[in-house]
Amino acid sequence: MYRPPIDEPTIRGLIADEAAKFESRNQKSGELHRNATTAGFWQGVPMQWMSEWGLPHPLYVEQARGAHLTDVDGHTYVDFCLGDTGAMFGHSPEATLAAVAEGMGRGITTMLPHADALTVADHLRERFRLPYWQTAMTATDANRFVIRIARALTGRPKVLVARYCYHGSVDESMTKLIDGRPAPRARWPVNPGVQMDQIARIVEFNDFADIERELAHQDVAVVMMEPVMTNNGMVIPADGYLEHIQGLCRKYGSYLLIDETHTLSTGWAGYAAEHRLEPDFLVVGKAIAGGIPAAIYGFTEAISEAMNASFASAFQTSQMGLGGTLTGNAFALRAMQATLTEVATPDAFDRMISLCTRAADGLEAGIATAGLPWTVTRCGARCELQYLRESPRNGTESHDALDWNLIEHSHLFLLNRDVMITPFHNMILCSPETTEADVDRLVRVFAEWMSAIAANRTDRGMT
Repeated sequence: MYRPPIDEPTIRGLIADEAAKFESRNQKSGELHRNATTAGFWQGVPMQWMSEWGLPHPLYVEQARGAHLTDVDGHTYVDFCLGDTGAMFGHSPEATLAAVAEGMGRGITTMLPHADALTVADHLRERFRLPYWQTAMTATDANRFVIRIARALTGRPKVLVARYCYHGSVDESMTKLIDGRPAPRARWPVNPGVQMDQIARIVEFNDFADIERELAHQDVAVVMMEPVMTNNGMVIPADGYLEHIQGLCRKYGSYLLIDETHTLSTGWAGYAAEHRLEPDFLVVGKAIAGGIPAAIYGFTEAISEAMNASFASAFQTSQMGLGGTLTGNAFALRAMQATLTEVATPDAFDRMISLCTRAADGLEAGIATAGLPWTVTRCGARCELQYLRESPRNGTESHDALDWNLIEHSHLFLLNRDVMITPFHNMILCSPETTEADVDRLVRVFAEWMSAIAANRTDRGMT
């Protein structure tokens, strides 16, 4: 069981000290946010997560380019958050900028295809090893579209997800178990008309028996799974676990959806292709267009044949809620083409993964020096400091070790020293634009923070 290294009064005092430093050095951001709270955006921000970083107020950005971000107070941060993966290949990649700038004069959206789409489709087939593709604006949308297709083809109502998963704002993934039954994850009814136990089944990640027991009911249309859990602390799949799921899906007639929105960081072709998995559907979002809103979902020849047989004669796919007027627009396709072919290259991934290895090794050295019972979990160009002696085996272990006091303090501490990591947990992502010096700064500042935590530990001698 996780035990906080510092008691509540002590850590809250440390947080207060860093919060005061943050407010002192970010006065322009503070003033902007005070003015914004009386403006038209709810909570003073255009999207509510922007106000949920655990900071006294949001940072207001002046410019982001490459692996660095500058705020309105003039502080330039080494950015290992990268828009929570949206800018995985760096902010505003040159090739992406050039492609969209050249294409803007030829039209942004027409609800008709452009020749760029052919290049993108060919590239997707080669990279991700699935023959057919469609686009969406976000990975959340792509996941929703896949769920609708899977339900239509199977006639089954339920989606199976891992406990403490995250797949965007898809209803079926915003669940938790209460008395063994799926229920809304939030403390208040987010979607009162949706009965979670009628649309979702939940399993513990890496539990081989759990998923077979749930699939045996034969009411699951699709298993929606990140191959590595990444949004509630990172969890690596046990040997053979994903292959086990794949076999069970075939046994019980469910489809398998692999959501690669974060695990594209594994390598050039993502986790599924790198590990020779054969999902029925694959979703990739956020990073594939260099930060411009776009996502894709791919599927097998068998899915295509079933869709052609079922949908064309029955109803138009637009009436199924697939796509949208702006989906597949020329602007996004040009950005996707340039990013996939010129930015997200094999050489770029080699560099990103090498830099992340340097970062993870450095963090582990800092943990050892500070004598803290923590570990670092890795996935290609992504790693995470976790407050456990060993990487967690499932979502529950990872969730239960999310010490929000430590997370709040670490983020304030790092930001006050010009280093930014992903909010809500301690996830670090390296881009091709990141430098060795950037990584060394991250490691050095994290070591300072771990030293401060070790110096204030109140759990010594406790069993």
